[in-house]
Amino acid sequence: MSPLYFLRSRDIAARELDGEMMIMSSRTSRLFNLNEAGTLIWQAADGSTPLEEVVTRRVCAIYHVEPEEALRDAENFVRELAEHGIMQLSDQPIAAAPEAPEERK
Repeated sequence: MSPLYFLRSRDIAARELDGEMMIMSSRTSRLFNLNEAGTLIWQAADGSTPLEEVVTRRVCAIYHVEPEEALRDAENFVRELAEHGIMQLSDQPIAAAPEAPEERK
């Protein structure tokens, strides 16, 4: 199986509230509420770290779950987010677009 790289879309609005992410797609105005495990995956979506590594190092390190099951669930999760346009997926690292000057803090 080839690695799966993932990157958050820039066409979203996202805020963390009590350890969970609230994400709104600017394309559809649909709101997504991620649980703590989903939030861990979302926060790690840098485009350069494979999903399997994130699952092994972050998800399995916190939650008592078999790596194969966690990876299967994580793949389904990121693919669903990609279907809604709020996550980008690739079998190769994804370069993040530079922020516009007004987006920098």
